[in-house]
Amino acid sequence: MQSQSVALRRFSKFLCFLTLLLIFLGALVKSTDSGLSVPDWPTTYGKFMFFFPLDQMVGGIKYEHTHRMLASLVGLLTLVLCIWLWRSTVSLWLKRMGLVAFLAVVIQGVLGGLTVKYFLPVWLSMMHGVLGQTFLLIMIMIAYGLSVEHHQRRQQNDMAGGAWVRAVLVLTGMVYIQLILGNWMRHTQSGLAIPDFPTMGGSIIPTMNQAMLDRINVWRFENNLDPVTMKQVGIHLLHRVWAFFILLDLIYVNWLAYQEYLNRPLIMKALFWLNLSIAIQIMLGISTVLFKKGAVVTTFHVTGGAVVLALSFILLLRSGPCFFGAFGQQLKSP
Repeated sequence: MQSQSVALRRFSKFLCFLTLLLIFLGALVKSTDSGLSVPDWPTTYGKFMFFFPLDQMVGGIKYEHTHRMLASLVGLLTLVLCIWLWRSTVSLWLKRMGLVAFLAVVIQGVLGGLTVKYFLPVWLSMMHGVLGQTFLLIMIMIAYGLSVEHHQRRQQNDMAGGAWVRAVLVLTGMVYIQLILGNWMRHTQSGLAIPDFPTMGGSIIPTMNQAMLDRINVWRFENNLDPVTMKQVGIHLLHRVWAFFILLDLIYVNWLAYQEYLNRPLIMKALFWLNLSIAIQIMLGISTVLFKKGAVVTTFHVTGGAVVLALSFILLLRSGPCFFGAFGQQLKSP
């Protein structure tokens, strides 16, 4: 029984890693404009997906087809995890989370297919991207619920103060919203709607007028890019402004941590990695503009967003109560 528990824990963590890799490949598909390199679904150029010849995986096909194959593997392993959880002696909520994970991965696969069938509509592509990030959170919750750390904290009834939990919950929610905004920006072709940094349309404070839009479109014309609209500029600006608000909230979270939680190694370790990941993410975001949305740096920026979301969620899991019923009470406490 003990060996089965260890294997189950390791399997759940492995599936978390595969999910992050899948997000990376999905970002690479978008960054290389390979979304319709394979125009049919669920087949690949009329062949069963896993029978498609490897020597024909060239150009964008290799990105899109690899993404599909890994997605299928993740779906299959999620089914295995779901069955494994229900056949084990874990808590009922973990078994239910296994069902939620399997349902989410099925919906995600259908959404991925529909984006191809309907030629990448913005709303479908956004739903596909956001659900991918949500699935990662579900897998992290399952892996954490199976962990030795969670078991020990549950026995000790270990949890942080209400003010801290509220601050981390707000931070996690803000990061999640930022990923939605990033999805919106990418799928509306707004990634270079403001092509300069630290200025925005030629000035530190964006004027959001026709003169600013003209300066941006002159730059885009000189760089062989299509003109953008003021709506696209607004979407891009919103993504930048929200990133600034996240940074401010992160500073507040750090202030709270150094006031009260220096003696909590689990919290401080998660906060350290979250700080580092956000610092790297800011640099990657700036680089996507300075390097004109190069495929590599843009892909790592999208993946970095998923890492930031994962770490903020882990910080929340390590801070909050280990019982769902106590979470609402904890949020109300001082």
